Amino acid sequence: MKKIALFGGSGQTGRLFLSRALESGYSVKALVRNPEKLHLRHPALEVVVGDVLNVEAVENTVNGTEMVVSLFGHVKGSPEWLQTEGTRTILSAMKGQGLERIVSLSGGGLPFPEKDRPKFADKLIRTVMKLAVPRILNDAIRHHEVLADSGLKWVIVRGPRLTNEPGKGTYRVGWVGVNASTKISRADLADFILTQVEDDTFIHQMPFVSK
Repeated sequence: MKKIALFGGSGQTGRLFLSRALESGYSVKALVRNPEKLHLRHPALEVVVGDVLNVEAVENTVNGTEMVVSLFGHVKGSPEWLQTEGTRTILSAMKGQGLERIVSLSGGGLPFPEKDRPKFADKLIRTVMKLAVPRILNDAIRHHEVLADSGLKWVIVRGPRLTNEPGKGTYRVGWVGVNASTKISRADLADFILTQVEDDTFIHQMPFVSK
């Protein structure tokens, strides 16, 4: 089983992903700013304390792993280009250590014109995001550009509104406006992200996962 370098493992979706990865037999090396937020101890889990913008901490996290899962995102007080610069730092560490595969998490506001067919409601949501949270949307778009230019095997998993409902074990994988709904539980989203550790179906694509 692969050893995963995990960024954002102390977030709500990150903790669910971490638990599922360990239960599935993966080893995980997780970078967290505050290890107390993990509430998890496991013999296959190695915790690195640090920040995704710190080159040394990121390199330490990537060292000895086989692929990256990047689930970190904006919190109150985050730098404007957190996801972009954090992703850039991760990619540099990956290239330095010969890793090729990264799975990143973003929202449905991030456009993928190659496959998306947004309906009126989808366009309205994106317009609201541009007005209400332009920093987050612009950062997501820029982080995609950084991944697309990396030459590595990347997948960006996108989701709609996230809920804390129990996972159903079933979900739809489509595109914005195509075989999609307006919400998904974090538990089901974490399950899909775990499938992308091994599955090559969506390399260089941005699947949209929903209920």
